[in-house]
Amino acid sequence: MAKKITKILKMQIPGGKAVPGQALGPVLGGAGINIGEFVKRFNDETKDRVGEIVPTIVQIHDDRSYTLVYKIEPASNLIMKAIGIEKGSGSNLTKKAGSITKAQVKAIAEKKMADLNAGSIEAAMKIIEGSCRSMGIDVK
Repeated sequence: MAKKITKILKMQIPGGKAVPGQALGPVLGGAGINIGEFVKRFNDETKDRVGEIVPTIVQIHDDRSYTLVYKIEPASNLIMKAIGIEKGSGSNLTKKAGSITKAQVKAIAEKKMADLNAGSIEAAMKIIEGSCRSMGIDVK
């Protein structure tokens, strides 16, 4: 018989560098998860993704066990890494933060395809282009 999921937590944690501090402690402790065990397991499983933000879904079961589901890094972070900027534009219509090529957009869309709600690579590219526009980045 499958375990019943009692709670689902969605978090964004730096890969391989989780610490049981202000961000994780209260959330995990309130859900009844051993924080030290969680941090050790998370850091071991994401040690190859150091420097990335890892969106993580924690499914907590009725017997206090949990499963971890790791997603691809957020599209905005992938875009900023691709063009080498620290942050997007605060006013995307008047001030541009940079520009990105269609080839870079396609590479990001292919990497992020599993997490996007798109049926084709072209649809995924449109989603990534929309993220670029909202960040004040021109698509060339």
